[in-house]
Amino acid sequence: MAARNTARKRAFQILFEGDQRGADVLTVLADWIRLSRDDTRQPPVSEYTMQLVEGYAKQAKRIDELIAQYSVGWTLDRMPVVDRNILRLGAYELIWVDEVPDAVVLDEMVQLAKEFSTDESPAFVNGLLGRLKELKPTLRRDEA
Repeated sequence: MAARNTARKRAFQILFEGDQRGADVLTVLADWIRLSRDDTRQPPVSEYTMQLVEGYAKQAKRIDELIAQYSVGWTLDRMPVVDRNILRLGAYELIWVDEVPDAVVLDEMVQLAKEFSTDESPAFVNGLLGRLKELKPTLRRDEA
């Protein structure tokens, strides 16, 4: 599943770039796709990366509400940018992508936090996504 791992990492990078630039993530995704077609040194954007970014974009408002509601001691805007975007990606995949086991999502997001964020971030990401995992059946009902 190295391809999915890479797809998640790229989706995170796109969400992060959009957040940093104040740009729509779908615009950033389109830029990445265009760049990968025009520059052979750039890796292609996989279908799964596109699915994750497009899915997040569709649910962005709800995802940010959930992160803000269940993060203890952190408001969304005061959260480290890396953590915020790992949580956004993880929340989307955890709640709306049924074919990926929850444990895989949590593990992958913790790994991203270990690679890109602070020493405290993996526990924070794991704790918040673990809470969303527990609440997942309720969260899915809420959207209906």
